[in-house]
This record gives sequence, structure tokens and C-alpha cells, in this order.
Amino acid sequence: MATTTSIEEPSEPRWLTLAAAARRVDVSVKTIRRRIATGELPAYTCGKTRRPNLRVKPEDVDALMRPIPSARS
Repeated sequence: MATTTSIEEPSEPRWLTLAAAARRVDVSVKTIRRRIATGELPAYTCGKTRRPNLRVKPEDVDALMRPIPSARS
């Protein structure tokens, strides 16, 4: 009797490219790069290439979005 083990795919990717991160919050890649440069968005490199492949975590991208305080609280 053969046993099958299924490996579940995560419902959300673990890492996002800068383009995917920009689409996620509806901004430009340039804005994502600026947030990385200011330290507001942590980024990670993937591999050792001349131009590093930067990746960001989805939860860090989501954290960029903050509610605007309103007078009607």
C-alpha cells in the first residue's frame, strides 16, 4: 500500500519581487525602492549577482499601509 504525502502550497508567497510588492499596494517600483532606501521597508537579497535580486516580505509591504487619522473618531 503506497502512502501519498501532499505538500501544500502556501496561499501567499513567502517573498515578493519589487514589482509584485508595488502591485500589491498600487504604487510604483520606484516608490518601493525609496521605502527600502529610507529603511521603512526591509529588503533582502537573493543570490550573489552584480545587481542583487531584492525581495521583500508580504507582511512588511502590508505594514506600509496605515490608516489616516480622522476627526470623526
